[in-house]
Amino acid sequence: MARVKNGAVTKARHKKVLKQAKGFFGSKHRLYKTAKEQLMHSGQYAFRDRKQKKREFRKLWITRINAACRMNDISYSRFIEGLTKAGVEVNRKMLSEIAINDPKMFSEFVKVAKEGKAGKLVAAKVESSNEVTVKSNGKKETTKKEAKKETVKKETVKKEEKSSSKDYESMTVAELKEEAKKAGIKGITSMKKAELVEALTK
Repeated sequence: MARVKNGAVTKARHKKVLKQAKGFFGSKHRLYKTAKEQLMHSGQYAFRDRKQKKREFRKLWITRINAACRMNDISYSRFIEGLTKAGVEVNRKMLSEIAINDPKMFSEFVKVAKEGKAGKLVAAKVESSNEVTVKSNGKKETTKKEAKKETVKKETVKKEEKSSSKDYESMTVAELKEEAKKAGIKGITSMKKAELVEALTK
């Protein structure tokens, strides 16, 4: 049987590894064994640091936002809390860029955050999925309104809640069940008072 040589395959494998190890210090880019070891370690570090990089950037953005917040007499935690209460959806990367490049705009964000923290601004969902028919050249076209998220004053929200749930809360469970039957709500028998009020106010 003929002798099989694998020198070409081994040489190619070695060349591939040494090419990947180009620029490594000392024998790590010259000798195959040490180069292979270093590549294995490098791959592990790269896998770990791809995830760690995201954490480090988030820390950097928070540090920048915090520095800008301190200049506007507010802490970072209260600033973020105020924005979430006001319903402002801006990520930390964008906030840090605004803090560096446009301090005036950032101070406007701080004002909104302070109002949200004080309870003057509240995030509320205003949904409208009504179909509107529009006639154009004798043809009917139906368009759906998309749901929008808006910031509404807290006083108006409170008034709406009171007007909708005032009558139902004063009623008894039996009266609420009768109202639910009239409204055509199913599964009333197992419902409690709070659940019935919620179902009727929807």
